[in-house]
Amino acid sequence: MGLLERLRQTEVPEETLEEKTAHDALEKIEDRISQISPFRVIFASITALLVLSASVIALVWLVPYDRVSVDVIYKQAGSSHIVLSEINNQGSRAIESVSLDLVFIDSEDIEIQRIHFESERIPAHKSVAGDELEMIVNGESVWENYTIEIILTYDYYGGSIYEKNTMEVGEWTLELFTMRPPLQIL
Repeated sequence: MGLLERLRQTEVPEETLEEKTAHDALEKIEDRISQISPFRVIFASITALLVLSASVIALVWLVPYDRVSVDVIYKQAGSSHIVLSEINNQGSRAIESVSLDLVFIDSEDIEIQRIHFESERIPAHKSVAGDELEMIVNGESVWENYTIEIILTYDYYGGSIYEKNTMEVGEWTLELFTMRPPLQIL
């Protein structure tokens, strides 16, 4: 008698209650899986994406937030220094009583030049740039390091903001800087 014949002759023990329960659960899972088609998976994924997108869009438009930044570009040009700035209101509401001061300071903390910009109102999702936000400093050495002080104040939906930052310039002929006060959920 060979090994295969012996294996065939051995009796298979009956299933225990746990094994029967496991087999029943496996059969139910197999039935459920057979009902899932690629079309249903794609449809469910697209539906979930649409619901999530609608929620994010609703939050952005319904929940007021304040997000203002000032972009500053410093450029050395010949025997001059040029400072360009732009105020960006990326928030969901308008800001009012906007005031921006740019101060050009030398290495000995002596103010060389200053510009002041005021605006009654900047609407939501708008930016302001132009001649009033440009500073040209003539006659100062391009071999020295300088400091640009940026002072921004404005009133928004939930109060007022005062933000002051400094930017060390002079090592490079072109430098970029963005000042962003913290995001305010109103």
